[in-house]
Amino acid sequence: MAKILVINCGSSSLKYEVYEMPEKKSLGKGLVERIGEGVGIISQESLKGKHSEEAPIPDHRKAMELVRKALTDGKAGIIGSMDEIAAAGHRVVHGGEFYAESVIIDGKVLETVDKCSELAPLHNPPNITGIKETINLLGKKPQVAVFDTAFHQTLPPAAYLYGIPRELYDKYRIRRYGFHGTSHRYVAAEVLNMLKRSEENTSVISCHLGNGASVTAVRNGKSVDTSMGFTPLEGLVMGTRSGDIDPAVLLYLLKRGYNEAKLDKLLNKQSGMLGLSGVSNDMRDIEKAAAEGNKNAQEALDVYAYRIRKYIGAYAANLPKTDAILFTGGIGQNSVSTRAKICEGLEGIGIILDPKKNEATGRKAGIISADYSPVAIAVVITNEELQIAIDTYDLAFKK
Repeated sequence: MAKILVINCGSSSLKYEVYEMPEKKSLGKGLVERIGEGVGIISQESLKGKHSEEAPIPDHRKAMELVRKALTDGKAGIIGSMDEIAAAGHRVVHGGEFYAESVIIDGKVLETVDKCSELAPLHNPPNITGIKETINLLGKKPQVAVFDTAFHQTLPPAAYLYGIPRELYDKYRIRRYGFHGTSHRYVAAEVLNMLKRSEENTSVISCHLGNGASVTAVRNGKSVDTSMGFTPLEGLVMGTRSGDIDPAVLLYLLKRGYNEAKLDKLLNKQSGMLGLSGVSNDMRDIEKAAAEGNKNAQEALDVYAYRIRKYIGAYAANLPKTDAILFTGGIGQNSVSTRAKICEGLEGIGIILDPKKNEATGRKAGIISADYSPVAIAVVITNEELQIAIDTYDLAFKK
């Protein structure tokens, strides 16, 4: 039995959870918010109760001090002392072409992750900071990096190469990398358990739908195509990201006064469901507005579902067969109406939703396809933190 600390470090936040392995039992979790923004807050839930504290959190070192304090709090702590933590697992956004699986962290791994910061400048640097601060806290205990991009390193060249001069790939490694890999890997395995199928000869299309969203085609347990690309901007229409767009639009806007910073903000922060609806990036707000007759909100919902259907159809065309479609992520797991809207029109390729099952399943995991549907449709609850804990335990303690 080993207690694994899972760390997910963002630029201004730090999520953490402790698992008892190999039992896969969560002992508690917490969140540090507003790091570097003056007064921050840490909130934690455990079997003993809730703990919260406001304090100046100028950097991630202070954040980790608060994590240690909360973890070992006498009243609502998760553990008695940090000595109980056997290893730590870290979410790392970008591993480039260097890592196709999770790895034990050493100096070389840290150097490589730092090199990949050029590909993920907003994510990898705080990931590295979180790793270093956890090393300071836990000393020589094993630390494991679990990469968002690793699962997609099995993409064939036909799926990851762009139609640009080959020298740009050779020199700058411009290609499709894909993201949400840890989630897609976890749910693709979970749906096999739900359907009582083996990995071999099974093809799944995984729809991770949240504020960020992506679709991945999984064949025999391996990712063979995914909608996010060189960055998380490509693919589906998301909460605030545009998704696929004609590159000439950017050239057009450059000629009309938009600079790099304006375009970056436009595409990543002001577009997507927020930009289309003019209401919000929150699906619940948009659905409410559409129900009240807001035309822009309704059109945003139409675009959202249409784009997802296009990717499902494209992946179904490139798989030998499709055995299951799965929905996960905040929207995929929770929005009955969004699942129904996406499945409208897919009957022609054997994807047939049962409206009653969809409604009854609600926010739970379950099968929502009609009994006669050639392709199963499932709602699967993702758990990236558990997948990180599993990888960490396997690498650190299984021989």
